[in-house]
Amino acid sequence: MPVGTGAPGSLQGVRVKTFVESSGFRNFIMTLIVFNAITLGLETYPYEGAWFTTWLPIMDRVIVGVFVVEILLKLFVYRHRFFLNGWNWFDLAVIIISILPAAGGFSVLRALRIVRAFRLFSVMPDLRKVVEALLRAIPGMGAVIAVLGLMFYVSAVMATKFFSESNPERFGSLGESAFALFQVMTLEGWATDVALPVMEFHPWAWIFFLVFIVLTSFAVLNLFIAIIVDSLQAKHFDEEEARDLEADADRDRLHAEIAQMRTEMAELTAAVQRSLGEDSSASIAEKDADKSE
Repeated sequence: MPVGTGAPGSLQGVRVKTFVESSGFRNFIMTLIVFNAITLGLETYPYEGAWFTTWLPIMDRVIVGVFVVEILLKLFVYRHRFFLNGWNWFDLAVIIISILPAAGGFSVLRALRIVRAFRLFSVMPDLRKVVEALLRAIPGMGAVIAVLGLMFYVSAVMATKFFSESNPERFGSLGESAFALFQVMTLEGWATDVALPVMEFHPWAWIFFLVFIVLTSFAVLNLFIAIIVDSLQAKHFDEEEARDLEADADRDRLHAEIAQMRTEMAELTAAVQRSLGEDSSASIAEKDADKSE
């Protein structure tokens, strides 16, 4: 059975596989995804034109139909191997969400149709590499998240103890303190909205906030960036290593084929020489026989 065909020895399956894996088909799907994302964005505008209310839904259904056909073609080509690829599962989930009825209890799923734009991750190899690197970095982020969570908890308890009486609207409870400190960590209005009102009652509070910013924004968050960059580099090195191994395998096969060709040429040369030797011996024997006569 040919690998990846839809049926044993099926020429049609080979043709469908070639079509599905062709760059033209992939580019067509990618263009359709981008176009669909644009049309879904247009639907958010309060426009009542006939083409807007009539043709956009029709185009949306046609595009969903094309996506369904794409999934069916892949299922026909790969069969059970379709489910061995995580990106195929992702595409299947997106298409299922798209074909669910946008009415009744499923009306909220109408807004989730925009997740079709995420299919660019599975279609474009460069985007897929970035997402795979991010997923690969998640296990390494566990320790950093734990450190950040511990810093937040300790800082939120300290801020509640220090500032709850003077600033109850920001630090009245542990949850409110954690939310205020999260705003401080993002550096979005932390000075005017959080730090300065606290410093009116506690002039030394700037020390607390500066230490918290250095430990979270400038230290721990940069560890996230370092882990992601390291994951990207590791994936790049893995791909280079895989290419090197494939090149080595091709080189070994080439050397083996050259050695085999040399052996065959040597055997052929020896056979020719033996044939020439036998012919010369036969001619000498004939000459000797003629002389004896």
